[in-house]
Formats: sequence, C-alpha cells, structure tokens
Amino acid sequence: MIRINLLPLRKKKKKPTPVPGFLVASVILLVLSLVTTFYFNYFMKSKIASLDAQKAQNGQKIAMLQSKLKEVKNFETLNKKFSDRKKIIEELKKDQVLPVKLLDEISMRLTDGVWLQDLSITSDSISMSGTGYTNDDVVTFVQNLKASPFFTDVYLNGTSKSSSDGISVYNFSLTMKVKA
Repeated sequence: MIRINLLPLRKKKKKPTPVPGFLVASVILLVLSLVTTFYFNYFMKSKIASLDAQKAQNGQKIAMLQSKLKEVKNFETLNKKFSDRKKIIEELKKDQVLPVKLLDEISMRLTDGVWLQDLSITSDSISMSGTGYTNDDVVTFVQNLKASPFFTDVYLNGTSKSSSDGISVYNFSLTMKVKA
C-alpha cells in the first residue's frame, strides 16, 4: 500500500540563533551605566542647586553682618569722640574752677586805692603787678593776701614811687603760691 500524505509537508523550522552572551551583558551594562549617569547627574544638579541657594543665603548674611559691623565701627568712633569731648569738658571745668576762685579771692582782698595792672597764673604760682595811691595801701593789700587761706609765700618784690598825670603813685610787684 501506498501511503500518501496529504498533509502539507512541514518544513523544518530553523532554530533561532542564540544571541551571544557578551552582547546581552554589554547591553545590560550600557543600560545600567546610562541609568547611573542620569541618576548621578540629577543628584549632582540638585546638590549644586542647594549649594548655590546656601551660597546666596550666606552672601545675604555676610552683607547684613558687614553693614552691622560698619554701624558698630561708626558707633565706636562716635563713642570715642564723645568720650574725648567729655574728657576735655571735664578738664576745662576742673581748670576753670581754680582761676575763678583765685580771682575772686584776690578781688575780695583788694583794698581801696590799689588796682592791678598785670596778673599771670602758672601751675602753682601767681605773679602780679599793680599801682596804689599810698605805700600803706599796697602793704595792706599784701597783708590781706597773706591772711587768705588760698595763698602762701606771699612776697612783695618791691615798690617804686612814680608820677602819673601829676599824681604820685606806688607801683608794686609781688609773687605768691597757691595752696594745693
């Protein structure tokens, strides 16, 4: 008997050729490296953005602190000027009191018939010159100065008789020290 196969002939399928392993591994490595690169790039960009923001914020803080530092320096300068001026005023007040008291004491001890022409005050001594109508007026003035609690070592340097506009007067000069 003859056999007849009415079924279509099957062609033998070719087996697909397998993809080489190194190609699969290289594709996987390529994909992983791309993913890693993109992730690293994204991570670095966000890190750079945060550092830039922090830099800007620190710049603002530095600008604010520099303005405050400038204000502090201005304040210190003004404070120093003020304290220097205050010190000068206090010294002037201290130095002002003594001459005023001395002049007041001299004017209270001045007798009638005597007037002063020159008065110089140094740190602790006073020298003066003046004119009196009589020699007794000059001596009374010197005695009054010796009795003062402000003066010591009152010394009459001398008197001389002179004439002024036909009137005889006595010119004198004296020195004394101020009590401390």
